[in-house]
Amino acid sequence: MSSATHIANEIPKSTISADLAAGRKRLDSVWNGVIPGVVLVAMITAVAFSAHNVSGFALFSPMILAVVAGMVYSNVIGTPAHAKAGIAFSQKRLLRFAIVLLGFQLTLGQVVSIGASGVGIVALTLGATFVFTITLGRLIGVDRKLAQLIAAGTSICGASAIVATNIVTDARDEDVTYAVASITLFGTIAMLGFPLLAPVLGLDQHAFGLWAGASIHEVAQVIGAGFQNGTQSGEIATVAKLTRVAMLAPMVIALGLMARRRSSDQSAARPPMPWFVAAFVVVVALNSLVTVPAEVKSAMALTTTIMLTMGLAAMGLQADISQLRSRGLRPLALAFSAFLFIGCFSLMLVKFA
Repeated sequence: MSSATHIANEIPKSTISADLAAGRKRLDSVWNGVIPGVVLVAMITAVAFSAHNVSGFALFSPMILAVVAGMVYSNVIGTPAHAKAGIAFSQKRLLRFAIVLLGFQLTLGQVVSIGASGVGIVALTLGATFVFTITLGRLIGVDRKLAQLIAAGTSICGASAIVATNIVTDARDEDVTYAVASITLFGTIAMLGFPLLAPVLGLDQHAFGLWAGASIHEVAQVIGAGFQNGTQSGEIATVAKLTRVAMLAPMVIALGLMARRRSSDQSAARPPMPWFVAAFVVVVALNSLVTVPAEVKSAMALTTTIMLTMGLAAMGLQADISQLRSRGLRPLALAFSAFLFIGCFSLMLVKFA
């Protein structure tokens, strides 16, 4: 004991003071760098969830409302400089983790439940829509990265796919916001209009559910349209949509490989393959093999939605409306064309499969 006391006394007090000062400096750096931005993002997220419960706004998911609220805040009030680090943290780290947690909403058994033909319809629709959108975007002069975001949002799962795709495409924040806005617009039209077309097109509940799940953009929009046409229709639509979500992983991997090849040709730094994609696949496999309690799944779903909403609120905070306006109407025309293509192509497969 006396030797320990002797050793402690031998440590220079100046060294202890320097260590304490360095520790305080690090804490101050975290507080002044990350915390203010995260708090701001959390406040906007809370506003989005509150607005979602207001009559008239329930049609829109909290994620979409968060983008709008963030854009209004940044372009009317202005984003404080000391919050930028926390906003960037929310946009990148939280979003990656949220996409991993999406895996808890899907099992391989759910995919099997819609049958081989159902999986084939979903896969063919996704691939054809993605290729169509990228090709048309090139023909009409839409920026390649923005076209990829619109293609991913239309063909896979709306805002979540746009966010995941942007991690490998590295588009501007304004492009992400533009893509989310256009996907939201046409996805909402599909959610409201497709159920009205079911009797006109002669679709039973199974066929309509498959069509809605294979073509409508956001998960929430698919659920809204599906259950509006009946319980069976809603369940099939949800499973078909989650099957599309599962295809997010191979799509992002493919885009990552394309980005690597392109950057290698230009002698630039090669972008890393996204780790969150592998983690997403592992979570889906785990969720398929292990029975996760319903309470835990519910908590995971809520956590995922909150994190995705925070990430999109952060994107809205960094969006400049003047730069969005500078993109013109061509990207909107591309999103509209992709919307028409995925609806017609998937309907043709459902009717004649």
